[in-house]
Amino acid sequence: MKYWLAGFCMVFVLILAGCGNSEEQTASVSDIPDEPDKETVTSEFENSVGESIETLIDNNFYLLDVVSGDRRGSANVYATRLYTVDELEELFKQAEGPDEISDKKNGQQIMIYDDVFITLKPSEDDEDVTLIEVADRTFVRNNYSPNYLNTFFTFALLNSLFGSNWSQNRMDTCQSGGCYGGYTSTYRSNDDGGSGGSSTRRGTSNYRGGGPDAGK
Repeated sequence: MKYWLAGFCMVFVLILAGCGNSEEQTASVSDIPDEPDKETVTSEFENSVGESIETLIDNNFYLLDVVSGDRRGSANVYATRLYTVDELEELFKQAEGPDEISDKKNGQQIMIYDDVFITLKPSEDDEDVTLIEVADRTFVRNNYSPNYLNTFFTFALLNSLFGSNWSQNRMDTCQSGGCYGGYTSTYRSNDDGGSGGSSTRRGTSNYRGGGPDAGK
């Protein structure tokens, strides 16, 4: 009787687990809720004192997705309808100037700060939505494709950030696949920034915008 009851409980737990997985949400720019007015968000950035760029982004924009690779680190992907890529570049520079900033290539731009790489790009699913990918330096070093980053920065600069042999070592790793080339609507990227790599989608979270105290 005890064995039968234990077996029944195990099956019940597995059924509950399966139900939980089936309810997992998918990340979609159509889920962006109503945002604060543009003037309010702009004021938050212009008047920020002592706030890191990551905190300002997290407090004022919708967290669409979180990406984690096969290796360490992660990247948060935010979405907004309020600003274009060019407007976000100027907004971020007003709050905290980056150490390096790329030219705009294929509609995308990357800003390098002390601890994070910030990529700005239009959404593939909705041209009125701009994506903001905030990747910590560990995630960039261990997952990004050097060929993708070389579109924006020289190998000399990248090697100075990650080690003298980083670009060559990463290219050797990327030959077997699994290198990240930036966030896409399919949540996965390969060495050229398309689909088919090893970065994995982790789902969405609640909107954290609305002012300096939101999301804390």
